[in-house]
Amino acid sequence: MLWRLNVIIIFVLFGSLADAGAQPTREAAGGELLYSTYCIACHNAQLHWRDKKLAADWTSLQAEVNRWQGISGLGWSEDDVAAVARYLNRLHYRYPAPE
Repeated sequence: MLWRLNVIIIFVLFGSLADAGAQPTREAAGGELLYSTYCIACHNAQLHWRDKKLAADWTSLQAEVNRWQGISGLGWSEDDVAAVARYLNRLHYRYPAPE
């Protein structure tokens, strides 16, 4: 649970992670923060665009995020997994996703 406190502190200190022209939802900003804190060290855009990607739709994208957070021992909640999946979907995949 210490990582959640750190994430909250970082989020509060640095404020919104929005692009210049858009204000993301709190969930989107949280997904971006989690991804950039815990995932980006091993991932880059090339990984998400590779020919053999495992995420083929919204459900499999969310399953992959959940699988890798489990392998990494992050202990994310379902909301955390959904936030990161939404962030990745918005950034790379653009699969139809539930609101």
